Amino acid sequence: MNNNHHFSSYEQLSNTWDEMYSNNAEIRTPYETIIQYLKNTSKETLIKKEELSKQLFMSQGVTFTVYSDNEGIEKIFPFDIVPRIITAIEWDIIERGIKQRIKALNLFIKDIYNEQFIINDGIVPADLIYNCPNYLREMKGIKVPHDIYVHIAGVDLIRNNDGEFYVLEDNLRTPSGVSYMLENREISKRLYPGILPRNNVRSVANYPNLLYKKLQELSYHKNPNMVLLTPGIYNSAYYEHTTLARLMGIELVEGSDLVVKNHFVYMKTTNGLKQVDIIYRRVDDDFLDPLEFNATSVLGVAGIMAAYRKGNVNIINAPGTGVADDKATYVYVPDMIKYYLNEEPILKNIKTYQLSRPDELEHVIENIKTMVIKKTDGSGGYGMLMGHEASDEEIKDYLDTVRKNPSAFIAQTILKLSTAPCYINGELSPRCIDLRPFALSGKDGIDICPGALTRVALKKGSLVVNSSQGGGSKDTWVIQ
Repeated sequence: MNNNHHFSSYEQLSNTWDEMYSNNAEIRTPYETIIQYLKNTSKETLIKKEELSKQLFMSQGVTFTVYSDNEGIEKIFPFDIVPRIITAIEWDIIERGIKQRIKALNLFIKDIYNEQFIINDGIVPADLIYNCPNYLREMKGIKVPHDIYVHIAGVDLIRNNDGEFYVLEDNLRTPSGVSYMLENREISKRLYPGILPRNNVRSVANYPNLLYKKLQELSYHKNPNMVLLTPGIYNSAYYEHTTLARLMGIELVEGSDLVVKNHFVYMKTTNGLKQVDIIYRRVDDDFLDPLEFNATSVLGVAGIMAAYRKGNVNIINAPGTGVADDKATYVYVPDMIKYYLNEEPILKNIKTYQLSRPDELEHVIENIKTMVIKKTDGSGGYGMLMGHEASDEEIKDYLDTVRKNPSAFIAQTILKLSTAPCYINGELSPRCIDLRPFALSGKDGIDICPGALTRVALKKGSLVVNSSQGGGSKDTWVIQ
Protein backbone atom coordinates (compact mmCIF):
# COMPACT_ATOMS: atom_id res chain seq x y z
CA MET A 1 0.00 0.00 0.00
CA ASN A 2 2.88 2.33 0.79
CA ASN A 3 6.65 1.91 0.71
CA ASN A 4 7.12 3.88 3.92
CA HIS A 5 8.11 1.56 6.80
CA HIS A 6 5.23 2.68 9.02
CA PHE A 7 2.67 1.80 6.35
CA SER A 8 4.15 -1.21 4.58
CA SER A 9 2.20 -3.75 6.64
CA TYR A 10 -1.07 -1.80 6.89
CA GLU A 11 -3.80 -4.18 5.75
CA GLN A 12 -7.32 -2.86 5.49
CA LEU A 13 -9.90 -5.27 6.86
CA SER A 14 -12.29 -6.59 4.25
CA ASN A 15 -15.82 -5.19 4.19
CA THR A 16 -14.84 -2.59 6.84
CA TRP A 17 -14.82 1.20 6.73
CA ASP A 18 -11.29 2.50 7.33
CA GLU A 19 -11.08 6.04 8.69
CA MET A 20 -7.73 6.76 6.97
CA TYR A 21 -7.92 4.90 3.66
CA SER A 22 -10.72 4.96 1.10
CA ASN A 23 -11.84 1.73 -0.60
CA ASN A 24 -9.36 2.27 -3.41
CA ALA A 25 -6.49 2.59 -0.88
CA GLU A 26 -6.11 6.37 -1.17
CA ILE A 27 -5.53 8.45 1.96
CA ARG A 28 -8.65 10.43 2.87
CA THR A 29 -8.06 14.19 2.64
CA PRO A 30 -8.47 15.00 6.40
CA TYR A 31 -5.62 12.59 7.22
CA GLU A 32 -3.11 13.96 4.70
CA THR A 33 -1.35 16.42 7.07
CA ILE A 34 -0.84 13.99 9.95
CA ILE A 35 0.14 11.11 7.64
CA GLN A 36 2.70 13.28 5.88
CA TYR A 37 4.14 14.13 9.29
CA LEU A 38 4.31 10.44 10.24
CA LYS A 39 5.99 9.57 6.94
CA ASN A 40 8.68 12.15 7.60
CA THR A 41 9.26 10.97 11.17
CA SER A 42 11.65 8.15 12.01
CA LYS A 43 10.58 5.00 13.80
CA GLU A 44 12.85 5.91 16.73
CA THR A 45 11.17 9.33 17.12
CA LEU A 46 7.68 7.81 17.07
CA ILE A 47 8.69 5.25 19.70
CA LYS A 48 9.98 8.14 21.83
CA LYS A 49 6.64 9.94 21.40
CA GLU A 50 4.85 6.78 22.49
CA GLU A 51 7.07 6.55 25.58
CA LEU A 52 6.52 10.25 26.32
CA SER A 53 2.74 9.78 26.22
CA LYS A 54 3.01 6.92 28.76
CA GLN A 55 5.21 9.04 31.02
CA LEU A 56 2.79 11.96 30.83
CA PHE A 57 -0.17 9.73 31.65
CA MET A 58 1.73 8.25 34.58
CA SER A 59 2.87 11.62 35.95
CA GLN A 60 -0.68 13.02 35.67
CA GLY A 61 -2.10 9.95 37.39
CA VAL A 62 -4.34 9.16 34.40
CA THR A 63 -5.39 5.69 35.47
CA PHE A 64 -8.45 3.48 35.71
CA THR A 65 -9.13 0.50 37.93
CA VAL A 66 -9.78 -3.05 36.76
CA TYR A 67 -11.52 -5.24 39.30
CA SER A 68 -10.67 -8.93 39.32
CA ASP A 69 -10.69 -11.48 42.15
CA ASN A 70 -12.11 -8.74 44.40
CA GLU A 71 -8.91 -6.72 44.00
CA GLY A 72 -8.60 -3.33 42.33
CA ILE A 73 -5.64 -3.01 39.98
CA GLU A 74 -4.74 0.49 38.80
CA LYS A 75 -3.59 0.73 35.18
CA ILE A 76 -2.47 3.51 32.87
CA PHE A 77 -5.18 4.18 30.31
CA PRO A 78 -3.59 2.95 27.03
CA PHE A 79 -3.20 5.80 24.54
CA ASP A 80 -2.56 5.53 20.81
CA ILE A 81 -0.54 8.40 19.36
CA VAL A 82 -2.30 8.57 15.94
CA PRO A 83 -5.40 10.83 16.21
CA ARG A 84 -8.83 9.95 14.87
CA ILE A 85 -10.08 12.71 12.52
CA ILE A 86 -13.69 13.74 11.90
CA THR A 87 -14.70 16.30 9.29
CA ALA A 88 -16.98 19.30 9.93
CA ILE A 89 -19.71 17.73 7.76
CA GLU A 90 -19.60 14.45 9.68
CA TRP A 91 -19.59 16.30 12.99
CA ASP A 92 -22.64 18.33 11.99
CA ILE A 93 -24.62 15.09 11.48
CA ILE A 94 -23.36 13.69 14.81
CA GLU A 95 -24.15 16.92 16.66
CA ARG A 96 -27.67 17.30 15.26
CA GLY A 97 -28.38 13.60 15.79
CA ILE A 98 -27.29 13.60 19.44
CA LYS A 99 -29.20 16.81 20.25
CA GLN A 100 -32.34 15.29 18.74
CA ARG A 101 -31.84 12.07 20.66
CA ILE A 102 -31.16 13.71 24.05
CA LYS A 103 -34.16 16.00 23.60
CA ALA A 104 -36.45 13.00 23.00
CA LEU A 105 -34.94 10.92 25.83
CA ASN A 106 -35.37 13.80 28.28
CA LEU A 107 -39.03 14.17 27.29
CA PHE A 108 -39.45 10.41 27.69
CA ILE A 109 -38.04 10.43 31.25
CA LYS A 110 -40.27 13.36 32.21
CA ASP A 111 -43.27 11.58 30.69
CA ILE A 112 -42.87 8.19 32.38
CA TYR A 113 -42.41 9.79 35.81
CA ASN A 114 -45.48 11.98 35.28
CA GLU A 115 -48.38 11.63 32.79
CA GLN A 116 -47.10 8.49 30.96
CA PHE A 117 -48.61 9.48 27.61
CA ILE A 118 -46.18 7.25 25.70
CA ILE A 119 -47.37 4.20 27.66
CA ASN A 120 -51.06 5.08 27.38
CA ASP A 121 -50.70 5.56 23.62
CA GLY A 122 -49.14 2.11 23.27
CA ILE A 123 -45.75 3.28 21.95
CA VAL A 124 -43.72 1.75 24.79
CA PRO A 125 -45.04 -1.28 26.76
CA ALA A 126 -45.81 -0.60 30.42
CA ASP A 127 -44.14 -3.80 31.63
CA LEU A 128 -40.88 -2.76 29.93
CA ILE A 129 -40.82 0.33 32.16
CA TYR A 130 -42.02 -1.23 35.41
CA ASN A 131 -39.71 -4.25 35.09
CA CYS A 132 -36.69 -2.07 34.38
CA PRO A 133 -34.30 -2.18 37.37
CA ASN A 134 -33.41 1.49 36.72
CA TYR A 135 -37.00 2.74 36.99
CA LEU A 136 -37.36 4.55 40.33
CA ARG A 137 -40.88 4.79 41.72
CA GLU A 138 -39.43 7.32 44.16
CA MET A 139 -39.12 9.79 41.23
CA LYS A 140 -42.84 9.69 40.38
CA GLY A 141 -44.29 13.19 40.27
CA ILE A 142 -41.11 15.01 41.33
CA LYS A 143 -40.80 18.42 39.70
CA VAL A 144 -37.20 18.84 38.54
CA PRO A 145 -35.68 22.27 37.71
CA HIS A 146 -36.44 23.36 34.12
CA ASP A 147 -37.72 19.81 33.39
CA ILE A 148 -34.16 18.66 32.68
CA TYR A 149 -33.34 15.13 33.82
CA VAL A 150 -30.33 14.38 31.59
CA HIS A 151 -27.77 17.13 32.15
CA ILE A 152 -24.71 15.17 31.01
CA ALA A 153 -24.81 12.39 28.41
CA GLY A 154 -22.21 10.30 26.65
CA VAL A 155 -23.64 8.69 23.50
CA ASP A 156 -21.65 5.79 22.05
CA LEU A 157 -21.50 5.71 18.25
CA ILE A 158 -19.95 3.33 15.76
CA ARG A 159 -19.42 3.70 12.03
CA ASN A 160 -20.59 0.68 10.05
CA ASN A 161 -19.11 -0.50 6.74
CA ASP A 162 -21.66 1.69 4.92
CA GLY A 163 -19.84 4.76 6.31
CA GLU A 164 -22.83 5.85 8.43
CA PHE A 165 -22.81 6.43 12.18
CA TYR A 166 -25.07 4.25 14.35
CA VAL A 167 -25.91 4.65 18.03
CA LEU A 168 -24.55 1.78 20.09
CA GLU A 169 -25.94 2.97 23.43
CA ASP A 170 -26.96 6.05 25.43
CA ASN A 171 -25.11 6.68 28.71
CA LEU A 172 -27.39 8.85 30.83
CA ARG A 173 -26.67 7.92 34.44
CA THR A 174 -23.10 8.87 35.39
CA PRO A 175 -21.31 8.89 31.99
CA SER A 176 -17.53 8.76 32.26
CA GLY A 177 -14.54 9.28 29.96
CA VAL A 178 -14.53 13.05 29.45
CA SER A 179 -11.30 13.49 31.47
CA TYR A 180 -9.55 11.12 29.06
CA MET A 181 -10.81 13.22 26.14
CA LEU A 182 -9.28 16.31 27.78
CA GLU A 183 -6.02 14.57 28.68
CA ASN A 184 -5.66 13.01 25.22
CA ARG A 185 -5.77 16.50 23.72
CA GLU A 186 -3.10 17.80 26.09
CA ILE A 187 -0.86 14.88 25.10
CA SER A 188 -1.46 15.58 21.38
CA LYS A 189 -0.37 19.20 21.83
CA ARG A 190 2.93 17.91 23.22
CA LEU A 191 3.40 15.23 20.57
CA TYR A 192 2.39 17.30 17.52
CA PRO A 193 3.20 20.97 18.20
CA GLY A 194 1.93 23.15 15.38
CA ILE A 195 -0.08 20.45 13.61
CA LEU A 196 -3.37 21.02 15.46
CA PRO A 197 -3.70 24.70 14.42
CA ARG A 198 -2.55 23.79 10.89
CA ASN A 199 -5.36 21.23 10.72
CA ASN A 200 -7.93 23.67 12.19
CA VAL A 201 -8.71 21.25 15.02
CA ARG A 202 -11.52 22.50 17.25
CA SER A 203 -10.66 22.94 20.92
CA VAL A 204 -12.15 20.79 23.71
CA ALA A 205 -10.50 22.77 26.53
CA ASN A 206 -13.70 24.72 27.27
CA TYR A 207 -15.61 21.62 28.45
CA PRO A 208 -15.17 22.24 32.23
CA ASN A 209 -16.26 25.89 31.85
CA LEU A 210 -19.22 24.88 29.70
CA LEU A 211 -20.25 22.23 32.24
CA TYR A 212 -19.96 24.74 35.09
CA LYS A 213 -22.09 27.26 33.17
CA LYS A 214 -24.75 24.64 32.36
CA LEU A 215 -24.98 23.54 35.98
CA GLN A 216 -25.11 27.15 37.15
CA GLU A 217 -28.12 27.71 34.85
CA LEU A 218 -30.00 24.96 36.69
CA SER A 219 -30.02 26.76 40.04
CA TYR A 220 -32.48 29.36 41.20
CA HIS A 221 -29.58 31.13 42.99
CA LYS A 222 -27.23 33.54 41.24
CA ASN A 223 -24.06 31.98 42.68
CA PRO A 224 -24.97 28.41 43.61
CA ASN A 225 -22.65 26.29 45.72
CA MET A 226 -21.78 23.19 43.68
CA VAL A 227 -20.01 20.00 44.72
CA LEU A 228 -18.97 16.81 42.95
CA LEU A 229 -20.00 13.72 44.94
CA THR A 230 -17.60 10.80 44.45
CA PRO A 231 -17.81 7.25 45.84
CA GLY A 232 -14.15 7.69 46.80
CA ILE A 233 -10.64 6.68 45.85
CA TYR A 234 -11.51 3.06 45.09
CA ASN A 235 -13.90 3.96 42.30
CA SER A 236 -12.60 3.11 38.81
CA ALA A 237 -13.23 6.69 37.59
CA TYR A 238 -11.83 8.51 40.64
CA TYR A 239 -9.16 10.22 38.53
CA GLU A 240 -11.93 11.77 36.46
CA HIS A 241 -13.82 12.95 39.54
CA THR A 242 -10.76 14.76 40.92
CA THR A 243 -9.90 16.25 37.51
CA LEU A 244 -13.37 17.66 36.82
CA ALA A 245 -13.77 19.09 40.33
CA ARG A 246 -10.37 20.79 40.02
CA LEU A 247 -11.01 22.17 36.52
CA MET A 248 -14.49 23.44 37.47
CA GLY A 249 -13.23 24.95 40.73
CA ILE A 250 -15.76 23.10 42.90
CA GLU A 251 -15.37 20.93 46.00
CA LEU A 252 -14.87 17.18 45.64
CA VAL A 253 -16.86 15.50 48.43
CA GLU A 254 -17.79 12.05 49.66
CA GLY A 255 -21.07 11.13 51.32
CA SER A 256 -19.60 11.59 54.79
CA ASP A 257 -18.79 15.24 53.94
CA LEU A 258 -22.49 16.08 53.49
CA VAL A 259 -25.41 16.16 55.87
CA VAL A 260 -29.15 16.88 55.48
CA LYS A 261 -30.89 19.18 57.98
CA ASN A 262 -34.49 20.41 57.66
CA HIS A 263 -34.55 19.15 54.07
CA PHE A 264 -31.48 21.16 53.04
CA VAL A 265 -28.11 19.64 52.14
CA TYR A 266 -25.00 21.04 53.83
CA MET A 267 -21.29 20.49 53.40
CA LYS A 268 -19.19 20.16 56.55
CA THR A 269 -16.39 22.73 56.55
CA THR A 270 -13.90 24.01 59.13
CA ASN A 271 -16.12 27.10 59.41
CA GLY A 272 -19.27 25.08 60.04
CA LEU A 273 -22.02 23.92 57.68
CA LYS A 274 -22.31 25.44 54.19
CA GLN A 275 -25.48 24.92 52.13
CA VAL A 276 -25.12 22.97 48.88
CA ASP A 277 -27.33 23.89 45.92
CA ILE A 278 -26.15 21.54 43.16
CA ILE A 279 -24.66 18.06 43.47
CA TYR A 280 -22.91 16.62 40.42
CA ARG A 281 -23.07 13.05 41.63
CA ARG A 282 -20.92 10.19 40.40
CA VAL A 283 -22.61 7.79 42.82
CA ASP A 284 -25.14 5.32 41.37
CA ASP A 285 -28.85 5.64 42.24
CA ASP A 286 -28.85 2.59 44.48
CA PHE A 287 -26.25 4.10 46.82
CA LEU A 288 -27.49 7.70 46.78
CA ASP A 289 -29.78 7.69 49.82
CA PRO A 290 -29.70 4.84 52.39
CA LEU A 291 -33.13 5.92 53.68
CA GLU A 292 -34.78 5.19 50.32
CA PHE A 293 -32.55 2.80 48.38
CA ASN A 294 -29.75 0.53 49.61
CA ALA A 295 -29.92 0.79 53.41
CA THR A 296 -26.31 -0.39 53.80
CA SER A 297 -24.84 2.35 51.57
CA VAL A 298 -22.19 4.58 53.11
CA LEU A 299 -21.48 6.33 49.78
CA GLY A 300 -24.56 8.56 49.68
CA VAL A 301 -26.35 10.96 52.02
CA ALA A 302 -29.29 10.04 54.25
CA GLY A 303 -32.26 12.26 53.42
CA ILE A 304 -30.92 13.65 50.15
CA MET A 305 -33.99 12.48 48.19
CA ALA A 306 -36.34 14.31 50.58
CA ALA A 307 -34.31 17.52 50.04
CA TYR A 308 -34.44 16.90 46.28
CA ARG A 309 -38.23 16.45 46.33
CA LYS A 310 -38.61 19.76 48.16
CA GLY A 311 -36.54 21.49 45.46
CA ASN A 312 -33.84 22.49 47.94
CA VAL A 313 -31.01 20.80 46.01
CA ASN A 314 -30.54 19.73 42.40
CA ILE A 315 -28.94 16.36 41.60
CA ILE A 316 -27.03 15.95 38.33
CA ASN A 317 -28.04 13.69 36.50
CA ALA A 318 -31.49 13.23 37.99
CA PRO A 319 -32.08 9.94 39.82
CA GLY A 320 -33.97 7.45 37.67
CA THR A 321 -32.49 8.50 34.31
CA GLY A 322 -31.19 4.94 33.89
CA VAL A 323 -34.62 3.85 32.72
CA ALA A 324 -33.87 5.66 29.45
CA ASP A 325 -30.44 4.11 28.81
CA ASP A 326 -31.48 0.55 29.60
CA LYS A 327 -30.72 -1.65 26.60
CA ALA A 328 -34.35 -2.79 26.38
CA THR A 329 -35.51 0.86 26.20
CA TYR A 330 -32.91 1.58 23.48
CA VAL A 331 -35.10 -0.31 20.97
CA TYR A 332 -37.82 2.36 21.29
CA VAL A 333 -35.69 5.53 20.97
CA PRO A 334 -36.48 6.01 17.23
CA ASP A 335 -40.20 5.74 18.14
CA MET A 336 -39.69 8.31 20.92
CA ILE A 337 -38.14 10.75 18.46
CA LYS A 338 -41.13 10.41 16.13
CA TYR A 339 -43.64 10.54 19.01
CA TYR A 340 -42.29 13.53 20.95
CA LEU A 341 -40.59 15.55 18.21
CA ASN A 342 -42.49 14.45 15.08
CA GLU A 343 -39.12 13.98 13.33
CA GLU A 344 -37.28 11.15 11.64
CA PRO A 345 -34.19 10.00 13.58
CA ILE A 346 -30.97 11.54 12.26
CA LEU A 347 -28.80 8.78 13.78
CA LYS A 348 -29.85 5.16 13.31
CA ASN A 349 -30.17 2.44 15.93
CA ILE A 350 -28.47 -0.92 15.45
CA LYS A 351 -30.99 -3.66 14.62
CA THR A 352 -31.95 -5.00 18.04
CA TYR A 353 -33.95 -8.09 19.06
CA GLN A 354 -36.02 -8.35 22.23
CA LEU A 355 -35.53 -11.87 23.52
CA SER A 356 -38.78 -11.78 25.50
CA ARG A 357 -40.49 -12.17 22.11
CA PRO A 358 -40.41 -15.90 21.21
CA ASP A 359 -40.08 -15.30 17.44
CA GLU A 360 -37.16 -12.90 17.91
CA LEU A 361 -35.44 -15.25 20.37
CA GLU A 362 -35.80 -18.07 17.83
CA HIS A 363 -34.32 -15.89 15.08
CA VAL A 364 -31.34 -14.99 17.31
CA ILE A 365 -30.70 -18.65 18.20
CA GLU A 366 -30.78 -19.64 14.53
CA ASN A 367 -28.30 -16.85 13.65
CA ILE A 368 -26.26 -16.90 16.86
CA LYS A 369 -22.88 -16.75 15.09
CA THR A 370 -23.76 -13.29 13.73
CA MET A 371 -25.21 -11.97 17.01
CA VAL A 372 -24.06 -10.34 20.24
CA ILE A 373 -26.28 -10.87 23.28
CA LYS A 374 -26.17 -8.33 26.13
CA LYS A 375 -27.78 -7.94 29.54
CA THR A 376 -30.24 -5.05 29.43
CA ASP A 377 -28.66 -3.48 32.53
CA GLY A 378 -25.07 -4.45 31.66
CA SER A 379 -22.12 -2.10 31.12
CA GLY A 380 -18.36 -2.09 30.68
CA GLY A 381 -18.36 -4.88 28.11
CA TYR A 382 -19.07 -7.48 30.80
CA GLY A 383 -21.55 -10.35 30.58
CA MET A 384 -21.88 -10.31 26.78
CA LEU A 385 -21.89 -13.24 24.38
CA MET A 386 -20.08 -12.56 21.10
CA GLY A 387 -21.55 -15.30 18.90
CA HIS A 388 -18.74 -15.36 16.34
CA GLU A 389 -16.10 -15.89 19.06
CA ALA A 390 -17.91 -18.20 21.48
CA SER A 391 -17.60 -21.99 21.56
CA ASP A 392 -20.68 -24.22 21.17
CA GLU A 393 -20.53 -24.99 24.90
CA GLU A 394 -20.34 -21.27 25.85
CA ILE A 395 -23.30 -20.55 23.57
CA LYS A 396 -25.35 -23.39 25.10
CA ASP A 397 -24.63 -22.24 28.69
CA TYR A 398 -25.40 -18.60 27.87
CA LEU A 399 -28.68 -19.44 26.10
CA ASP A 400 -29.73 -21.59 29.08
CA THR A 401 -29.35 -18.44 31.24
CA VAL A 402 -31.25 -16.33 28.69
CA ARG A 403 -34.19 -18.75 28.60
CA LYS A 404 -34.64 -18.41 32.39
CA ASN A 405 -35.31 -14.65 32.06
CA PRO A 406 -35.36 -13.60 28.38
CA SER A 407 -36.64 -10.06 29.13
CA ALA A 408 -33.28 -9.33 30.86
CA PHE A 409 -31.41 -9.69 27.53
CA ILE A 410 -31.34 -8.14 24.08
CA ALA A 411 -29.45 -9.23 20.98
CA GLN A 412 -27.94 -7.20 18.16
CA THR A 413 -26.48 -8.05 14.80
CA ILE A 414 -22.70 -7.78 15.03
CA LEU A 415 -21.76 -4.74 12.99
CA LYS A 416 -18.40 -4.06 11.41
CA LEU A 417 -16.85 -1.31 13.54
CA SER A 418 -14.76 1.09 11.48
CA THR A 419 -11.00 0.88 11.86
CA ALA A 420 -8.43 3.60 12.39
CA PRO A 421 -4.62 3.50 12.13
CA CYS A 422 -2.87 2.75 15.44
CA TYR A 423 0.87 2.81 16.09
CA ILE A 424 1.58 -0.68 17.44
CA ASN A 425 5.00 -2.33 17.68
CA GLY A 426 6.60 0.24 15.40
CA GLU A 427 4.02 -0.05 12.60
CA LEU A 428 0.65 1.40 11.65
CA SER A 429 -2.05 -1.21 11.99
CA PRO A 430 -5.88 -0.94 11.77
CA ARG A 431 -7.90 -1.40 14.97
CA CYS A 432 -11.65 -1.17 15.62
CA ILE A 433 -12.92 2.03 17.24
CA ASP A 434 -16.06 3.67 18.58
CA LEU A 435 -16.87 7.28 19.50
CA ARG A 436 -18.31 8.85 22.65
CA PRO A 437 -19.24 12.55 22.25
CA PHE A 438 -20.45 14.38 25.37
CA ALA A 439 -23.66 16.42 25.46
CA LEU A 440 -24.51 19.02 28.12
CA SER A 441 -28.08 20.20 28.71
CA GLY A 442 -29.03 23.43 30.45
CA LYS A 443 -31.79 26.00 30.55
CA ASP A 444 -30.57 27.45 27.24
CA GLY A 445 -30.44 24.17 25.32
CA ILE A 446 -28.01 21.37 24.52
CA ASP A 447 -24.34 21.81 23.65
CA ILE A 448 -22.01 19.11 22.32
CA CYS A 449 -18.30 19.47 23.07
CA PRO A 450 -16.52 19.56 19.63
CA GLY A 451 -14.45 16.46 20.31
CA ALA A 452 -15.04 13.05 21.81
CA LEU A 453 -13.49 10.03 23.43
CA THR A 454 -12.46 7.58 20.71
CA ARG A 455 -12.05 4.15 22.27
CA VAL A 456 -9.86 1.55 20.57
CA ALA A 457 -9.96 -2.26 20.65
CA LEU A 458 -6.18 -2.71 20.90
CA LYS A 459 -6.35 -6.48 20.47
CA LYS A 460 -6.15 -7.39 16.79
CA GLY A 461 -9.57 -8.39 15.44
CA SER A 462 -11.38 -7.49 18.69
CA LEU A 463 -14.63 -5.49 18.70
CA VAL A 464 -14.53 -4.75 22.47
CA VAL A 465 -13.23 -1.23 23.13
CA ASN A 466 -13.86 -0.98 26.91
CA SER A 467 -10.75 -0.12 28.92
CA SER A 468 -11.66 -2.84 31.42
CA GLN A 469 -11.53 -5.35 28.56
CA GLY A 470 -8.13 -4.36 27.14
CA GLY A 471 -9.18 -1.29 25.15
CA GLY A 472 -7.48 2.09 24.92
CA SER A 473 -8.17 5.51 23.44
CA LYS A 474 -6.92 8.11 21.00
CA ASP A 475 -7.36 11.84 20.58
CA THR A 476 -10.32 12.88 18.41
CA TRP A 477 -9.79 15.84 16.07
CA VAL A 478 -12.90 17.58 14.78
CA ILE A 479 -11.64 19.81 11.98
CA GLN A 480 -13.29 22.99 10.80
